[in-house]
Amino acid sequence: MAKPIATVALPGGMRVPVLGQGSWGMGEDASVREAEIAALQAGIDLGMTLIDTAEMYADGSAEQVVAAAIDGRRDAVFLVSKVLPEHADRDGTIAACEGSLKRLRTDRLDLYLLHWRGGIPLEETLEGMLALQRAGKIRHWGVSNFDTADLEELEALAPPVPPAVDQVLYSLIHRGIEFDLLPWCRAHGLPVMAYSPIAHGHLLRNPALLHLARQHRVSPAQLAIAWALRQPGMIAIPKAATAAHVAENRAAAEIRFSRQEEAALDRAFPPPARKKPLAML
Repeated sequence: MAKPIATVALPGGMRVPVLGQGSWGMGEDASVREAEIAALQAGIDLGMTLIDTAEMYADGSAEQVVAAAIDGRRDAVFLVSKVLPEHADRDGTIAACEGSLKRLRTDRLDLYLLHWRGGIPLEETLEGMLALQRAGKIRHWGVSNFDTADLEELEALAPPVPPAVDQVLYSLIHRGIEFDLLPWCRAHGLPVMAYSPIAHGHLLRNPALLHLARQHRVSPAQLAIAWALRQPGMIAIPKAATAAHVAENRAAAEIRFSRQEEAALDRAFPPPARKKPLAML
């Protein structure tokens, strides 16, 4: 039996697993709906109890898939959803959250994120988030796709309750956050949640990654997930649409790298030497 998944402490002390499950792409094809539900349920069974979704994904259908997967198991899950930036004024944030709660068939979210920066002032989004928290409809709030300057702007607002995470793109081919964003988050005690840690499969034919995967007797995807998880305070949320794929992702949490192996991957996927614009998918 695999050991329990390691955890990360959110601001305030609550701990969540470092390896969760994404749902981007789910809910788009009714013919695979049952397999998607089964995959999420298999992940919960394996300890991947953090499930990430959003109102944007399949126009809310992904949230409905998640709702079916957690039916009867809501208290075992740390549930994350997101508000679109065009909905993120005070009242719109509240209304969007209530829509997500309805689709997810639950009375609260464990974490609610602003999906990315838009034209609405952060003050208005923050007001909505704090109102939802006071009402007990969300336990924590946070942001997604925020770069260092965005987080500094948010910090200047001095929110009475700090954000819980910044969810950003991070993978071997998207390492820009290592230059300044990741150090900023560590210095401020803000966990980072990595989406698309295998970069939609774009890096899985890289010779260096394939060579190291053969040495570890794992798949390149597993190695890519493990590489993201090597960072302290990092949470990864790979998506898997089948139970077998979920089991592979879960096994990635047990992989460890030597310094020589990390150096080999640094040569194949060089870390940033300067500030880069925040990558997004």
